[in-house]
Parts: sequence; C-alpha cells; structure tokens
Amino acid sequence: MTDSTIQDLFAAHRASQRSAARSTTAQRIAKLERFKQVVLAHADAVCDAIAADLGRPRAVALSAEVTATVTEIDHAIANLATWMQPVAIAPTLPIPGLQASITYEARGKVLVLGPWNFPIGLVLQPVVAAVAAGNVVIAKPNEMAPHCSAVTAAILREAFDAADVAVIEGGIDVAEALLKLPFDHIFFTGSPKVGRTVMAAAASHLASVTLELGGKCPVIVDEGANLALVAKSVMGVRCLNNGQLCLAPDHVWVRSSVKDAFLAALTDAAQAMYYNDGVFDAGRTGKIIDDRNFARVAGYISDAVARGATVHHGGGSDATARTIEPTILTDVPFDAAVMQDEIFGPVLPVLSFDSLDDILAYQDTRGKPLALYVFSTDEAFTADVLACISSGGATVNGVLLHASEMGLPFGGVNESGIGRYHGVHGFRELSHERALVIAPAR
Repeated sequence: MTDSTIQDLFAAHRASQRSAARSTTAQRIAKLERFKQVVLAHADAVCDAIAADLGRPRAVALSAEVTATVTEIDHAIANLATWMQPVAIAPTLPIPGLQASITYEARGKVLVLGPWNFPIGLVLQPVVAAVAAGNVVIAKPNEMAPHCSAVTAAILREAFDAADVAVIEGGIDVAEALLKLPFDHIFFTGSPKVGRTVMAAAASHLASVTLELGGKCPVIVDEGANLALVAKSVMGVRCLNNGQLCLAPDHVWVRSSVKDAFLAALTDAAQAMYYNDGVFDAGRTGKIIDDRNFARVAGYISDAVARGATVHHGGGSDATARTIEPTILTDVPFDAAVMQDEIFGPVLPVLSFDSLDDILAYQDTRGKPLALYVFSTDEAFTADVLACISSGGATVNGVLLHASEMGLPFGGVNESGIGRYHGVHGFRELSHERALVIAPAR
C-alpha cells in the first residue's frame, strides 16, 4: 500500500469521524453485535493461523484470541448504555439552576498497532473499546505473524464498513507511514523500545496514547505457600504461548528455606504439563515466532551458563522447529542477559531471598513491571511487597487474575506502559472526558 493510498484512507476517516461520534447507543451495539458474529464465524481460521505462526494449541488459541475478544464485546454490549451516560457532578458555583457533568466524547481518529505474540486478539480487543466509544479506527496487524495478519484483516473487513474501521497490512514501512499522520489517539501493544518510537511520533501531533508494553514480571514465593499449586500456576503461565507473553512470570524469588522444595515442585509441574514419559512434547507449548527470537532466547540460556548459572531442568532446543524446552535456571548472576532483558520465552530463573531487601536491591535497578505476583499467607509481608514494588497490576496467590477480571483496569506503569483498557476502562481510555456546565438561560 502506497503512502498516497494510506493518506486517502486517513482523509476518508477524517470525513466520517463526526458520524461515528454522533452514533447512538443502539447503532454502536449493532456494530459490536456484527463484530461478534464475524469473530465467531472465523474461529477455525483463527486457530489455523495461530498454529501456523506460533504453533499454539487450539484450545489456547480459542481462549486467548476468540473467547477473550467475544467476552470483551459482550461486556461492552451489556454496559454501553450506562457507560455513555453523562456523570452528574454537584456544582460548587453559587449559581441557582447550574448543571455540571462529565460527558464522554469520542477521541476521533484512532490508530491500533498490534503485536505478534497474541496477534489477533490484541488487535480486535482495542477495536472493541474504540468502536464502543464512537471512534473511527485504522488497524495494522503485525507482519511478523503473517497468517494471523491476514485473518485479522479478513475479520475487520467483513465486520465493519471501512468508513468506521479499516485495516492495513504491511511491514515497518507501513507503520512508519501511519505514524506520520495526525491521529487523535494511538493504541500500541509491543516492546518498550518500539513504544518510545510510537510515543515520539504521537508527540509530534500531540496525540494521546495507550502503550501496552511489558517488563520483567517478578514472582515472590514466601514460606507457607502451597508450593505444588504455586509451581503449577507459575510454570503453566511461563510456558503459555512458549513464554511469549508480557504478563508471564519472568523470574521467581523464593524464600531460601523452601527453595529446594519449590525447585522440585517446579520440575514436577514441568514434567507433568509438557512431557510424555520424560520426552518433551513441543505441541503443548508452541514455537518461537522466528529465527531471530529463537536465537535470542537460546542465547539467554548459554549466556547464563557461561556466567555460572545452572540448568536445573530443561535447556534443550531445536533450531529447525524453533522450540525450546521449559528451562529452569538457578544460581543466575544479575549481570546475565536473562536477568537484564524481558525473556519472552520458556526460561525461568529462580533466585532465593531471606528478606524483602534482597529483592528490592535487584528490583530497584529495573523498570516497573507490567505484573507482580506474590504467593504468601503472611498478610503483613504481602502488604510490604505491594507497597515497595510498583507494577501495572498485581495478583496475590495466583497468576494473571488481575488481567482477567473485566471490572479492573489493565495496563502498565512507566516502562511497562501508559493507559488502561478492558471493560469500562477501555471505553474511557478511548473517550475524552469533557467537562460540561449548563447555566440557566437568562
């Protein structure tokens, strides 16, 4: 697609944004209903595309890409009438008959740039919020997952009139051309590195942004926790999508007194979930997206070992299939690359601590993570962890739960992101809260 074609499409959206902003609750719900039916009709195509690009099992593809999107749509349909209502504010000005309220108006022209790790759902879900808020949207799926990009484009083109939601496929050159245009809001999911580029482009037009990024999400395991259940939860999410998940546990801090028992539980969990009689079954985890990222993740293991770390479990890989076994590392020095970068692969460093200060000494050198996970029966210790470690969201005695609760805002903080979505928080994120005062006529 040429720059001139992109500019023509943008100009068409500029002309149609007022119509979208003035749309009624019923009209927006009708668009979302159509969207839902098209997503469901493409469920098999979604699973096939996810398998082709990421090797992800069908059940996981359905849950993460289809069910999550449909749940978001259903929640918006059920609540949109309430969300669109002005919020009355008690006036403080001493003017009889004065009315004050907060109204929600569409931001206008929205650009959605999708990631490659959950390449369908994380394009479609922001579109739900944007349409619910009365915006027009141009969406660009990620070119690193080409089969998923094609299916995403097919869904959006069938579900929406191009005047409301258009989709453009392509590579970095297309993204750069889009970022030169004066969108009112840019919704980006991806790495902090690219997020900085997106934010700089938005700044040139003073556009607002939602940046869903990532970070090194820590897990803290205290003594007294049910180690078998913790191990199963942590290992299950660490290897979900072969570890290519921004919310995945990046590393574990375990109380020294229970470290050995926890390592044994982690090993048992990995063997039970991803092996058949001790033989790794790559079909249960999926594959790394491309050769470059395979080399990156495999390199974390070799670099850590070269610096003195021990492979407690796993470590095997297949470059041709781009698969890596669930790998547990111990004795990992802080200067190892695996402790510096977000891993985004099925590798889990396990470190021990005796006091919270041990954790904070490392954590204070890192950015604020997207998620924090704490497993403890000690309420005072848990409260101390939550007070000392800032994160986009947190779950205590579980993994991912804060991101799955539709009533809670989802997003990062500083390095791990800017802005919130899911449910009403997505509607508000893609809306401008306008202050309105109506004085009595004189």
